[in-house]
Amino acid sequence: MSALNATRALTAPGGKPPRVKMERVNWPTTIILILCAVTVLLPLYVTISMAFKTAGQAVDGEAFALPMPLSIQGFIEAWQLTKFPVGLLMSFLVTGGTVVATIILAAFASYAIVRNWDRRLFRWSFFYLLAAMFIPFPVVALPQIQMTGRLSLDNPLGVVLLATMFQLSFSVLLFTAFLRSIPLELEESARIDGASTWQTFWKLIFPLLAPMSATVGIFAFLYAWNDFMMPSLIISDPALQTLPVRQKLFQEQFSNNYHVSFASYLMAMAPAIVAYLFTQRWVMEGVTQGAVKG
Repeated sequence: MSALNATRALTAPGGKPPRVKMERVNWPTTIILILCAVTVLLPLYVTISMAFKTAGQAVDGEAFALPMPLSIQGFIEAWQLTKFPVGLLMSFLVTGGTVVATIILAAFASYAIVRNWDRRLFRWSFFYLLAAMFIPFPVVALPQIQMTGRLSLDNPLGVVLLATMFQLSFSVLLFTAFLRSIPLELEESARIDGASTWQTFWKLIFPLLAPMSATVGIFAFLYAWNDFMMPSLIISDPALQTLPVRQKLFQEQFSNNYHVSFASYLMAMAPAIVAYLFTQRWVMEGVTQGAVKG
């Protein structure tokens, strides 16, 4: 009997089942998304295709043709010519140092600002950091170069310090939005149990910041890994340069060996692409949680 009633309820008047309303396709948005995908995937395809071609195939001018046969000679020559292992190590040191320093310093500053928002000093410190977001590195490049030279920081360590400072404003903005979503009662409970401010931050607050720490970390990673201007101006020793700068230093030696050039570019940007593909979920979760709960 119940099955019969359910059937009648789902049946429209006249004995015909109700029509399912189909959602209309938003063609303008779809077309824009397709164009954006093409502008990203097409250069990536050309880079991969040219990297796996032989020297003869690369100079034919057919960038969109598939490499037949596949060749890794370009990767071998690029590895030897640019001293890729040394550049890779320098990039990892600069990027890793920037990521760790940015996460820790931004978390410290954000926690102090949010929990002391009623105090004018901390509130104005937040506004000061936000204002620093609008100052690009080229504007202050000359004094930064002079300062690092006088302090003997014209090396990867100096790049780590400057890159961390330039990432601090945006990272503090993300952390503060996320910290406002954490109930203050959690900290009060920890203090009742005898935890100090230092213990409360490290054992309670910092683990809760894991989604936003991942977001801040990947942004800092992409910035430090792909940065060309700062290492090229700060690091005085060419042997200590990062991968993006080495691409420029050896550009003239690539000459017409386009397969070597594209192979070198592909090796340099591969770690950043892989890192983003594996962490994009955390990036979106961190930004969404900070926006909704904040």
